[in-house]
Amino acid sequence: MLVLGMMSGTSADGIEAALVEFTPTTPLTWKLLCQQSIPFSDALRHEILACVRADMGTVDRLCALNFDLGHAYADAALETIHAAGLTPAQVELIGNHGQTVWHIPAHSTLQIGSPAVIAERTGITTISNLRARDIAAGGHGAPMVALFDQLFFTHPTWDRALQNIGGIANATFLPAAANASAHAFAFDSGPGNLLIDDATQRATDGAQAFDVAGLIAARGQVNHALLAELLRHPFLKQAPPKTTGREMFGAPYGEQMWQWARARNIAADDIVATMTRFAAQTIADSYRAYMPALPTEVIVSGGGAKNPTLLKMLAAQLPASTRLRALDEFGIPSQSKEAIAFALLAYQTWRGFDSNIPAATGARHPVILGDITPGRNWKRPDA
Repeated sequence: MLVLGMMSGTSADGIEAALVEFTPTTPLTWKLLCQQSIPFSDALRHEILACVRADMGTVDRLCALNFDLGHAYADAALETIHAAGLTPAQVELIGNHGQTVWHIPAHSTLQIGSPAVIAERTGITTISNLRARDIAAGGHGAPMVALFDQLFFTHPTWDRALQNIGGIANATFLPAAANASAHAFAFDSGPGNLLIDDATQRATDGAQAFDVAGLIAARGQVNHALLAELLRHPFLKQAPPKTTGREMFGAPYGEQMWQWARARNIAADDIVATMTRFAAQTIADSYRAYMPALPTEVIVSGGGAKNPTLLKMLAAQLPASTRLRALDEFGIPSQSKEAIAFALLAYQTWRGFDSNIPAATGARHPVILGDITPGRNWKRPDA
């Protein structure tokens, strides 16, 4: 079965699309056929960043953005299918995460990007709104990649952490298969790239959207007073299951911390370096606080995997016995993992299988995720 997964994350920089072939063997096997990274236009990204703010995301803007994003996802789907040398008629299913505009952990969540537009433009049945059912079952609706991690990265004898560093950092702890008494679980540790990006934009007067290759952070020095102030954030003391996003660590918090630092004459490069250290330290601190043992291996994905300064800081916070590896070493582009994972979640839903992991999200029980929007390839049960 050919399934196209799409994901746009907290950084709101663009769409990751992955065309995946699933074969229903035991265990399930899959093959990545094509992946694309498609940036949002400047105008669309500006509108997303406006609409994720409580003071700017008015209902009329959200209504329009929902359909505008639907068209952007449809374009991305068609571009990826074409790049794979296929036609839309050959793809059976789309799994689209959508763009989160607001998330209230264990209460509600809103991802937009009209599935009706995607299904209409592509003709492909689309599964969307994948977080809501988990929240309805008492969960946080995140992290949702834990099933992918558990199915494909559990090691026979090593404990592993699958560490995604997107706008928010989230980890899945995978006990060794030989440890029958332990179970996989996942949680958000706090900001990943979100505050680094925010500080970089301020430090460069908007010339850079993110710290390319961690060069600004590498020039700067970690300011320990600012780091201590950041580490006082109450989210860091919450026990899993826990999730967060721009609602807590977005532009208003970035502005608050920037002003705090500039009032103390902390240099711009040092602020970026400190935000980078903050991401690294909160990841490592969360391992010590919540994992039953420090993992033998940490496999890093997301945009943060492309930041050598962040990875160096993370390695320094972990014991030498813990190996730090990029997901790319396993033949999977680090930026594509979540798109692949949402293709898997759509496949699970289509097959009638649950795909949340209650130990990761806090849900009362496993559930089948998502809403189904029929495309022109939809077949009636009696057809």
